[in-house]
Amino acid sequence: MSDKKTGLTYADAGVDIDAGNALVERIKPAAKRTARAGTMSGLGGFGALFDLKAAGFDDPILVGATDGVGTKLRIAIDTGNVDTIGIDLVAMCVNDLVCQGAEPLFFLDYFATGKLDVDQAARIVEGIAEGCAQSGAALIGGETAEMPGMYHKGDFDLAGFAVGAMERGTVLPEGVSEGDVLLGLGSNGVHSNGYSFVRKVVEMSGLSWDAPCPWNAQAGSLGTALLAPTRLYVTQCLSAFRAGGVHALAHITGGGLTENLPRVLPEGLGAEIDLDAWALPGVFRWLAETAKMQEPELLKTFNCGIGMIVVVKADRAEAITTLLRDAGEMVAQIGTITASEGVAYKGALL
Repeated sequence: MSDKKTGLTYADAGVDIDAGNALVERIKPAAKRTARAGTMSGLGGFGALFDLKAAGFDDPILVGATDGVGTKLRIAIDTGNVDTIGIDLVAMCVNDLVCQGAEPLFFLDYFATGKLDVDQAARIVEGIAEGCAQSGAALIGGETAEMPGMYHKGDFDLAGFAVGAMERGTVLPEGVSEGDVLLGLGSNGVHSNGYSFVRKVVEMSGLSWDAPCPWNAQAGSLGTALLAPTRLYVTQCLSAFRAGGVHALAHITGGGLTENLPRVLPEGLGAEIDLDAWALPGVFRWLAETAKMQEPELLKTFNCGIGMIVVVKADRAEAITTLLRDAGEMVAQIGTITASEGVAYKGALL
């Protein structure tokens, strides 16, 4: 009798189902610690359930947001520092949700790679869980895709989807008026926009990711400094909104201050921003000087140190400032709403 050769397996094609199952088991504790009122099931099902009534809503409107981390992933991959990139992913979604006045409820992630490294993937998902825990969202599901031939060795992609809710009639922006005050909340660096430009500037500088950080000797390496995770503004901004007097929230992402603030302004109104109201963080000054950027380009590319703008009624500005500072925010009064359309600047950052 002749010997039969063992048939081709899925693992031979580059997909390890056992590794995927091992990852699910490993990340279950991380997901479990994000459970909140309304969570109905753990990881592993075909779908994820959430009970809006148990979450405390009477007449809810759902709000969805999806995003990725962009080419900041390239730095995480090249340096092997993947522990906080999941926080970026969550922040890019939930910081958008809160701008509508919505409370984040749950989050799902999508992780795709050529060859699944269980340890690397677990570190990434644990970062996602940390972002969810900080913003009050439950990590209730996701997808891990192992796709040999689609990604170079060691590469991966990351995307996410958040769902939030608000009671009917409480949507933002609402009531934005001439004379409203703009409160700027400090950023944690570049956050998750503009990294194609950042990587080009680093290339121009001739520095490696493990070179000392050129704008802050205490920040460690250049790669570590540039991977500072996006700041989460959710719980602080929801508290301010519920305290009364907040008319709008603007998450300063791609397009910078120039493009994002107008998204929450009614037709016929604009804003004046005083660039002398806060100090430009060192990372942006280094990027601008290395690339010989002009100030208008800087303002429409990066957050420039302001990650969220809170538009408040003038007579509530002091109280909301105190509330936000007590919550740990760096707050600066950076301008006002005007009767002239567009964003006008006075002062200078550079």
